[in-house]
Amino acid sequence: MNPTTIDWLNALPADQANEQLRRVCGAEWWTEQMTQQRPFTDASALTAAADAAFDRMPREAWLEAFACHPRIGDINSLRMKFAGNKDWSAGEQSGAASADEQTLVRLAAGNDAYFERFGYTFIVCATGKSAAEMLAILEARLANDDESELPVAAAEQRKITHLRLEKLNTESK
Repeated sequence: MNPTTIDWLNALPADQANEQLRRVCGAEWWTEQMTQQRPFTDASALTAAADAAFDRMPREAWLEAFACHPRIGDINSLRMKFAGNKDWSAGEQSGAASADEQTLVRLAAGNDAYFERFGYTFIVCATGKSAAEMLAILEARLANDDESELPVAAAEQRKITHLRLEKLNTESK
């Protein structure tokens, strides 16, 4: 992230900064924490503030963040209420675009089973992963219990947020 982006984010009015940060992570609690932490001196200060906010984030905020993601491989769910998430999610999940029909069917079934088991959308940092890799991760995580899965999903959300912070720029308007 370049200094111009940091300056741009710091200069935004609070409501606009909150809106831009919500594109990065869909939890209102997190975006408010980040907006209040401004000004950021540089990219490492921004990342450190993001991580510090994540370290304090309540369960409900994690669930809100997860709900802002489309299901892996589900083209229809890429039509999201947050335009930036739609564009970024489509690129992040591009590995699912070339999946064969059987893999897509298994991903859909796995997503349904995951949601039924845990009550929230399966979250994985999909960037650079094939549909088969994401399916294997999904199927493995279905064996987790409720208590151990939330921190795994939260760690994936954190990875996604870090990638999206790098994408945040003055053209993100």
